[in-house]
Amino acid sequence: MLKIDEKEVVKTIINFIKEYTQKAGRNKVVIGLSGGIDSSVVAKLAVMALGNENVYALFLPDVSTPLEDFEHSRLIAKMLDINYKTIDLSPMIHSVTNVCQEMNEIALGNVKARLRMIFLYQAANVNNALVCGTSNKTELLTGYYTKYGDGGSDFMPIGDLYKTQVYQLAKYLEIPEEIIKKPPTAGLWKGQTDEDELGITYDKLDRILYGIERQMSIEEIAKIAEVDENEVLRIYEMVSRMEHKRRLPPIPKIGFRTVGIDWRFPLKL
Repeated sequence: MLKIDEKEVVKTIINFIKEYTQKAGRNKVVIGLSGGIDSSVVAKLAVMALGNENVYALFLPDVSTPLEDFEHSRLIAKMLDINYKTIDLSPMIHSVTNVCQEMNEIALGNVKARLRMIFLYQAANVNNALVCGTSNKTELLTGYYTKYGDGGSDFMPIGDLYKTQVYQLAKYLEIPEEIIKKPPTAGLWKGQTDEDELGITYDKLDRILYGIERQMSIEEIAKIAEVDENEVLRIYEMVSRMEHKRRLPPIPKIGFRTVGIDWRFPLKL
């Protein structure tokens, strides 16, 4: 059902990266390398498309970052022989928490994600590069990312691949087994894992999302995902509620052509 033709997908994504960067007048990209499976796959694809000398990786940890992520980000950078730099965000996060009177776990996690975005774009500006996003389709549909944080990038090569499909691609691309096997996490607070926070495994979640994408009935989706119908409704509501993250900020229509509504490119002069 969610099986992909890995060879064809790799070809499509490589061509996409080449064409997009060429049209943008850039031949370099900056990637936030977390040590996780998504950024590892994206880094490998970027190297295949642009060459290792044109891929810059930033590892942006803080005090809550798992120690294995330090090891795995270095492992991928060394394996791909790409430009790699670590910037510890802890002092900046400490400054933010000192200034802000109110802060909870979620708000702090979003602050961390947005700080990462700032440094990725700083590196992109200095190197005349584009920021290459690492979000996948599961994250984009469920809103499991920070708006203007890890959701802030110039393009997303794996944005049309469900998380389980990213795992398929990772094996095909020979991403190290220790990275593939570890529980996925955004590393925003200690002990945080994606599946615990989402309240469902990626395997079942992706089957639900696939059913929603194909406009199947609630009953059909529950059957193929092997979950209760209430769980299907919960995910459906999540996808619907997070629509605002997938759109530009809404604008009231006043002019002849309005950005995000009926502005069309390329313009004919």
